[in-house]
Amino acid sequence: MATTWMGFTTSIARSHPALCDASAVRAEAYGHHVPAMGATLAQPDVIDLQPGTTVLVCRDKASGQVAGTARIQRNQQSPLQIERSVDVPEALAGQHLAEITRLAIRPGADTLMRPMLVKACYLYAVASQIRWLVIGARSPALIRIYRGLGFADLLGEGRQVPLAHAGGLPHSVLAFNVVAAERTWHAARHGLYNFMVETFHPDLQLTGEPEFAEAALAQPEAARPGGRPQLRKVA
Repeated sequence: MATTWMGFTTSIARSHPALCDASAVRAEAYGHHVPAMGATLAQPDVIDLQPGTTVLVCRDKASGQVAGTARIQRNQQSPLQIERSVDVPEALAGQHLAEITRLAIRPGADTLMRPMLVKACYLYAVASQIRWLVIGARSPALIRIYRGLGFADLLGEGRQVPLAHAGGLPHSVLAFNVVAAERTWHAARHGLYNFMVETFHPDLQLTGEPEFAEAALAQPEAARPGGRPQLRKVA
């Protein structure tokens, strides 16, 4: 197995400042296309702090800034956000699922950040015994990217539905078979097989997952010791 170092690190956001950094990237990326939505993403939300949710951040080594992020929500504790807008097909019903949301990359960031975030989500899903990953994509370019990474249209090619948690805008819904991924990539001689499976990336660290209390978001700033947001782990 080859070892490759990147120009950025990928890890789990384990503090409020890290969540705020991720939120700033979201607001910039989504606000560029939908200004009204960008303003609502500038701060961490309740979903970020729910048990079963993990936020990933890519931090540029040279600048120290977070330049990419993605959020993974598992369905063991509560239904996925996408289930508010889409009926999950029978083949996926009752299975362990996770939804990737708020995937955002700053303009000019390393082009490998998106595939690295997908690799991180894939490895996280394997470790969490997730059977399927689902994601919504709006633009044809993004849909092509996710298809190229191994996602398939869940509702039929070309069909889009409004997603309540994505500003009510029409999205394609795509699914990724976590269990079959490695053999599918290998059988297809997929261009990303070596990146996803055969390469060790020391800059990708997914250990020490935090679970934060939702109540921390609602706590008044003045009531927090030192005026800083205090997040506590859920037992």
